[in-house]
Amino acid sequence: MNILKHGLLLLCCSAVLTTAACTSADKAAGRSSSATAETKKAEGVITGAARTDQYVPLLKGKRIALLSNQTGMVGDKHVLDVMLEKGLNVVTIFSPEHGFRGKADAGEHVSSSVDEKTGIPIASLYDGKSRYPSKETMDKFDVIVTDLQDVGLRFYTYYVTMIDLMEAAAQHGKDFVVFDRPNPNGMTVDGPILDMNLKSGVGRLPIPTVYGMTMGELALMANGEGWLKNGLKVKNLQVIPCENYTHQTRYQLPIAPSPNLPNMLSIYLYPSLCYFEGTTVSLGRGTDFPFQCYGHPQMTGYDFSFTPVSRFGAKTPPQQDKLCHGVDLRGLDPEAVIAQGINLEYVIDAYNNLKKAGAQFYLKSNFFDKLMGNTRVRQMIAEGKTAEQIKATWREGIEIFKKQRKPYLLYPE
Repeated sequence: MNILKHGLLLLCCSAVLTTAACTSADKAAGRSSSATAETKKAEGVITGAARTDQYVPLLKGKRIALLSNQTGMVGDKHVLDVMLEKGLNVVTIFSPEHGFRGKADAGEHVSSSVDEKTGIPIASLYDGKSRYPSKETMDKFDVIVTDLQDVGLRFYTYYVTMIDLMEAAAQHGKDFVVFDRPNPNGMTVDGPILDMNLKSGVGRLPIPTVYGMTMGELALMANGEGWLKNGLKVKNLQVIPCENYTHQTRYQLPIAPSPNLPNMLSIYLYPSLCYFEGTTVSLGRGTDFPFQCYGHPQMTGYDFSFTPVSRFGAKTPPQQDKLCHGVDLRGLDPEAVIAQGINLEYVIDAYNNLKKAGAQFYLKSNFFDKLMGNTRVRQMIAEGKTAEQIKATWREGIEIFKKQRKPYLLYPE
């Protein structure tokens, strides 16, 4: 295992991903000076993909498979173009959920194809057939490089795809390299540890909902803890770390990581609102503010309303074309959202409201339990437990996990 350190090039944030946490609003929102300082520090973060002096010598002369998507940017260039310009031999592209260009809906199957710009074959890992590459594909390269902007949530599928490829690499004796990127939720560790009986495509490892690690750190932990399939281990796993990053850095993503996470507030609310995906309640897919509200046609007593419609990134959103009543969260202070961690008050509020109306809350599948990571929380909600009482049930597990992950952290906490 080799962890490479130090490097040069600056990845600048663009205006593609807006944030309610911008510096100009700090005083008005009453943010702490430390949080403001961490936001300013984020401007100097150097991502792994930008550190060509570290990885070009490592990869020169090897046949490379690249796992990336629209988030794999180095300034105004895609990491694929940077690698090709440096003379690296990229022979295969792997694409995760939403596809290589990030244009597919959540969960939508994406077919394998060819990258129009470079002519390099794209092998989709989200085509609905198999999440593992064929032996024929694996024989074409020597090393897998991963460069994806994750958001640090157990149910966000990018890390799952990385783990799948790590398992394939271990099985076929391939090297594995992670170009690390900051975790925008890296300051938080919260939520229940996944009950592995609920292991699925939205939960692969025994980690909390918000695990406070980058993709590189998580790769090291999965490999080191023997979490890969059948206890396999990647023999040569290397991470190109970020520079000028700590787990408290308020890193503003320059590119939206997926179609329904359009700004930083949505990313900070994601740990609390994604559970609605396992219910009949809309969390704003099909609007201009996904993951920044929640509502349902039969919810009552609210002044706010919205109507989800079919659009890019949400072709068939929950409660499509129906007037939903609920709560608008766009006015929340991002720092307050971060400080709360997972807030189950939203789910409990909607559950109680729909229960009074005699309306269905949970979907018939156990998707809510898969997202939550256990069946206990659903039972506690039904028993009328408060959000704080529920949260207390996973605090001990969080402390155990923090100690377990410590040897794999590459950045200050």
